[in-house]
Amino acid sequence: MKKNENKEAVTSTRMMLIIFASTFLFILIAIKIFSMQLLNSKASIGELNKKLNKTVYGTSPPRGKIYDRNYNVLVDNIGVNEIKYKKKSGIKTEDEIKIAYRLAEKIDVDFGKLTKQTLKKFWIINNPLLAEKKITNEEKQLYERRKLKSSDIENLKLERVTDKELSSYDDLDKEAAYIYFLMNNGYSYDEKVIKEGASDLEYAFVAENKDLLKGVDISTSWKRVYPYGDVLRQILGNVSTSTQGIPEELKNEYLNKGYSLNDRVGISYLEKEYEKELKGIKSKYVLKNGEKVLLEEGKNGNDLVLSIDINLQLELEKIIEEELIEAKKEANTDFYDHTSVIITDPNTGEILAMSSKQIVNTTNGYKINDYTTSLLTGSDTPGSVVKAASMLVGYSTGNLKIGDIFYDKCIKFKNTPQKCSWSTTLGALNDINALKYSSNSYQFQLALKVAGINYYYNMPIKVDDSALKTYREVFKSLGLGVKSEIDLPGETEGYKGKTSNAGLLLNYSIGQYDTYSVLQLASYINTIINNGDRLKLNLVKEVRSPSSGKKLGDIIWEYEKKVLNKMAIEKIYFDRVKEGLRSVMEGYLGKGYMGNSPLPAGKTGTSESFFDADHDGKVETETYTKSFVGYAPFDNPKMSIVSISPHVSKKNSVSSYTSNVNKRIVSKICNKFFEFYK
Repeated sequence: MKKNENKEAVTSTRMMLIIFASTFLFILIAIKIFSMQLLNSKASIGELNKKLNKTVYGTSPPRGKIYDRNYNVLVDNIGVNEIKYKKKSGIKTEDEIKIAYRLAEKIDVDFGKLTKQTLKKFWIINNPLLAEKKITNEEKQLYERRKLKSSDIENLKLERVTDKELSSYDDLDKEAAYIYFLMNNGYSYDEKVIKEGASDLEYAFVAENKDLLKGVDISTSWKRVYPYGDVLRQILGNVSTSTQGIPEELKNEYLNKGYSLNDRVGISYLEKEYEKELKGIKSKYVLKNGEKVLLEEGKNGNDLVLSIDINLQLELEKIIEEELIEAKKEANTDFYDHTSVIITDPNTGEILAMSSKQIVNTTNGYKINDYTTSLLTGSDTPGSVVKAASMLVGYSTGNLKIGDIFYDKCIKFKNTPQKCSWSTTLGALNDINALKYSSNSYQFQLALKVAGINYYYNMPIKVDDSALKTYREVFKSLGLGVKSEIDLPGETEGYKGKTSNAGLLLNYSIGQYDTYSVLQLASYINTIINNGDRLKLNLVKEVRSPSSGKKLGDIIWEYEKKVLNKMAIEKIYFDRVKEGLRSVMEGYLGKGYMGNSPLPAGKTGTSESFFDADHDGKVETETYTKSFVGYAPFDNPKMSIVSISPHVSKKNSVSSYTSNVNKRIVSKICNKFFEFYK
């Protein structure tokens, strides 16, 4: 009896525990459901909305305009017709191919960018059975055993499509293939541009046949226009087209910044450098029941105002082009092909005009090419224009005192040819006259002092690289051998020699070793003008909110001059160098070089250079390069100018003539400058 009573008690207890536990779990579940349904209702609704209502963005809005310093429009936008495609749900491949052919018959699409690989893919899509036969049974078995991936099978098919099979495609087929590629390039949910700049007839055809062209639509877009044609065109840069979207080489860079594959972006120079300011904000929509509902209106990109004076720029380009053609009529100019010039405001580092033009002899006569990007990417042997920098090396190291006199003489080391000035009659020179008469010997003797060498004629010599390092450090502080930090991509530093010996040290001191860009030489002369403050070179003067009609937007950002480094050299030495540069322009070498500029100061240069005359990748022909750096007025500079004309004459030629084309270009543009800025 007791056993039965104990059994019943245990069973009862267990039942109570089960009921309690079940009730507790039920309450927890009820609380959770209540929490989800009531307490977290906003979050739940938000999540649901995210699933039901997708946020999408419009196409790239018009980019900001670009103006010159006087608010003349350099880059603008105009509206263009666009034909676009957006894949509809449930559409089949064969339907898209039919649409591609219909479009190819009625609209003119340039299929020049159609690759052989893309055409092969189109053939495979159109010939699935024939393509399938290109895969062997063994390969199919490997695929079934997962030894080959589907991508491997597709690649094998592509490899085995023959040229003979592709030869059956005519231009219409190729145009359809390219249109089909455009329809399916990128993400399926993105709108694809089939043609930008469609004609009115093409636009009307699509409008009238939307039922047959499912997913194809029409709209208006924009394209860049250039009121001044090709003037400064390279530096202004390019924007990708609607059909191009983000170029392959820039995809990672732009996708990491949140762009879509079909966005139009700046792909070079100013357009790329100031992409963030120019790009604008896309309209934001939400998809509700398949319809787009506007959430936020987009807006055009901000405008740029450059430091460039377009009127001065026009004159500069015209002068260079005219003088290039005139120079080719002169003797011994076979290898001369371009001149590069930059004009800056030395007080701010702003660029007022910049250009490089190249002359090419064609079967139809001479052709002039824009070569302005070479100011960033090219470099030349500067010659004597760097002698002011060498003087500052002497002053800063204590190896040169103001007024020091050296007798101009040839320098000779054992087992090496002697090194002399351009004239053997320069005599005793102080530091001012050493610049005025461009004495090589003065710089050689100074370099030997910096190296700690007590020179005597025909001495054996060996120097370590410490003196060359000293020179390079001072030159670098002046802007030579270091980037100017201009607000453009792609700037290079020039060539830096790898070895060091006594002869190379002397060559370096007269600008005959390392090479520098035109930008670096501009930075260098400006640093002298500013007594050792090296200013950043700059092209963009202002960023403004989008203009409305002819009314400029508000200033968002304004350029303030930036000092990159300050040289620890006393002002008295910069004043002495500037006095020397002033004397150059009063003497034989510099007289008239800057035309009628008021109180000019500057330095001429002639360097020995080399040219690849037979285009075999080896520089074998010795030439002369002419260069100039200067500024005016001496007492209150309004401008500085650098000009380089490489290979103006051939060394050891039948003719000893060397063209004065560099001087003519500088003289003419300086005269124009002071007509504009009296």
